[in-house]
Amino acid sequence: MGAELRKMREHVGLSLTEAAALHGTDRTTVSNIEAGRFGVSADRVRVWAANYSCPDAAYIDALSQMARERRAVSANWWESYRDRLAVTALDLAEMEHHASALRGAQITHLPGLLQHEDYVRAVFREAVPPLTPEALESRVEFRVRRRAVLDGAEAPECTFLIHEAALRMRFGEDRMIKSQLDHLLNQSDRKNVTIRVMPFAAGGFPSAGSSTLYVSGPVRQLDTVQLDVPTGSAFLSADTHLANYRSVLDRMEERCLGPDPSRDFIRDVMQDL
Repeated sequence: MGAELRKMREHVGLSLTEAAALHGTDRTTVSNIEAGRFGVSADRVRVWAANYSCPDAAYIDALSQMARERRAVSANWWESYRDRLAVTALDLAEMEHHASALRGAQITHLPGLLQHEDYVRAVFREAVPPLTPEALESRVEFRVRRRAVLDGAEAPECTFLIHEAALRMRFGEDRMIKSQLDHLLNQSDRKNVTIRVMPFAAGGFPSAGSSTLYVSGPVRQLDTVQLDVPTGSAFLSADTHLANYRSVLDRMEERCLGPDPSRDFIRDVMQDL
């Protein structure tokens, strides 16, 4: 929410001091709200949007609805992890909660929302620096709880592009990997989940060195790209970034197998274990 209000302010070329004068408040308050340190009411969202002459009613309505939901729920489930995990992890869970669609590309790890608990634990055991047992279990628990977004009444439509490298990467013993791949197949039975595999034979493709998640918001202006980085996550929301990553995912998806051949491919990988 703070980031969106900051983008509105910057779009009309106002400094923090100028915006504060316009809103009848002080510079520190504007800065704290934009940084996410303070909450903001739906009424304030509408007033600030009007002060910034934002003309997009659907965008303002979506932001106002998000503000109302945050006030109505005293503490969303991810807030209980605020003192244990990086803020970017909480931001990702919140974005998934509000998403209308998710479209991800995974190169060496399976999609976080489709990971079996044992697989999650094996992945986090490779963290650098090594995690304490308590920190490891917190991350495992958090990632497993994120999967609930697939079960909601308004669960987002999800398309996951998975490279063969991720299917064959050995995090743990063969028996556990088989269980994870079986879990992957079960998840592909969901009406809102589409899995498409890119085999090694498909050759090179854009953004081969990183995993990408495109989060579609209630309106296009709230779309966000999440990238995995060694320190957690990076988020991009500039129009150019969004357009580039939509193109990257389009080109990758063109080279992936269809949903049914992808399921057969996953079964073949299981047979090889």
